[in-house]
Amino acid sequence: MAKRFEQTTGPSQRQQRVAELVRHALAEVLSRGDLQDDVLTKNVITIPEVRMSPDLKLATAYIMPLGGKDEEAVLKALEKNKKHLRQEVARRVNLKFAPDLRFRRDESFDEAARIDALLRTERVARDTGRSSLDISDDDSEQDS
Repeated sequence: MAKRFEQTTGPSQRQQRVAELVRHALAEVLSRGDLQDDVLTKNVITIPEVRMSPDLKLATAYIMPLGGKDEEAVLKALEKNKKHLRQEVARRVNLKFAPDLRFRRDESFDEAARIDALLRTERVARDTGRSSLDISDDDSEQDS
């Protein structure tokens, strides 16, 4: 018999499916302005990812306000309205237990910017045989 919470290569298909349902439910509540909170109503909030615990009782939502402004204020407002958000998620997602919600700042945008900056360094350009001017020319062509 397998152990209950063995660490596998990643989240199960069920965890991913439930996480996506929770993400959509949270995004719908935040976009419709169902919460009576000034910070949340004046900021557009992106939820790129939600991760569920193996027992589906804990959901960690990674959030980023559009433009990266007021991150701390938005996180505090979400924590303050956690109970109402949990009730709304429970109403929209049919689960045996409503998951507890945790909100974390999404750092994937920072990581992408860091990797992009690394790829633009002279050292990488030298290794790939391209000059930094070639790289910036490619970017300007893609933007058009």
